[in-house]
Amino acid sequence: MDRREFLRAGGVAGALALAGCTGTDGGDGGGGASPTPTPAGGSGGTPTQADDASLPEGVYVQRFSETMAMQGTETADGYAAGLMYAAPHVFWNVVGSELEQTPKESSDSVHLMAVVWDPETNTVLPEVGVSVEILQNDSLVSQEVIYPMLSQRMGFHWGGNFPLDGDGEYVARVSIGGMSTRRTGAFEGKFGEPTTIDLPFAFNETERSKVTVEELEQYGQRGAVQPMEMGMMPQAYAPAKADLPGEFLAETTSDDAVFLSTQLSGDTASRFGAEHYLATSTRTPYNRIVLPSMAVEATVTRDGETVFDGALARTLDPDLGYHYGAAVEGGVQAGDEVELRVPTPPQVARHEGYERAFLQMEPMTFTV
Repeated sequence: MDRREFLRAGGVAGALALAGCTGTDGGDGGGGASPTPTPAGGSGGTPTQADDASLPEGVYVQRFSETMAMQGTETADGYAAGLMYAAPHVFWNVVGSELEQTPKESSDSVHLMAVVWDPETNTVLPEVGVSVEILQNDSLVSQEVIYPMLSQRMGFHWGGNFPLDGDGEYVARVSIGGMSTRRTGAFEGKFGEPTTIDLPFAFNETERSKVTVEELEQYGQRGAVQPMEMGMMPQAYAPAKADLPGEFLAETTSDDAVFLSTQLSGDTASRFGAEHYLATSTRTPYNRIVLPSMAVEATVTRDGETVFDGALARTLDPDLGYHYGAAVEGGVQAGDEVELRVPTPPQVARHEGYERAFLQMEPMTFTV
């Protein structure tokens, strides 16, 4: 099912803001708005993707923007989950540092998306394993692989293309695995157990008409479409620079990923079992979406001597959010040189606009 067939006479979205096309990103991956795009007309079609050679390296404005058919949320066993869908999408999986394109198939009916979060704090949980079964009248209709994904409009989510048996009422059975990621502070001891949440959804002309498309004149320029406000579901934003706790150290970038490094000391570091805790909060440029599932290492050098060399652990914390961190004995001091390395880039699939970034990540160095 292609996008024109899916949308039928669904119309187009209203004006959507873009971030970064003016060449600024707000200093912490937040971004500002540029002029709005031009509507495409009522056909619901999208322009043809440009040849790769004409696209910039790194993050670029995707060729269209769209709204979603939001379907609902449920909570169980300390988790919240929400469901939405769009027309089927081409997307790219990541294996190591390599991309593998997943095309749309003629049998695909929807691009189904789930978000999982902590209902107490509205913190999105990036590293729970998620699988989905589609049921109709208690019978299995579809069981497809669902991937952790980055999208300019939908942010971080779990998604995949699914076939359906025509119009009707369905249930998405969302199975959530427990987190192996280190959790600290109020998150310690939470999200360790799996659960299953059933989310009913409808596939019919009324719901499909909520999926609207707008072509973007800025397609292929450096920048990004701003994430949608999902109302019933939170976005996976990294903390703004001004909200990071501790002593801010530096902002660095590698293959368009933005790293904000900070050091916590004393009482603020104690929940990490440390006197001094080095952390880096990593996000997309322009719109501050978290970049999870990386391997990050750091070396701290003082007067030519190495005082720390090791991995920064993937960690979920109420104040720092999802980040990478480690205890540094004696702490990072003025004049120290810090090198950050990314042996493994974010192991998350990408929608258009992100597939040319966050892959070949060179080391970053800053002096405190």
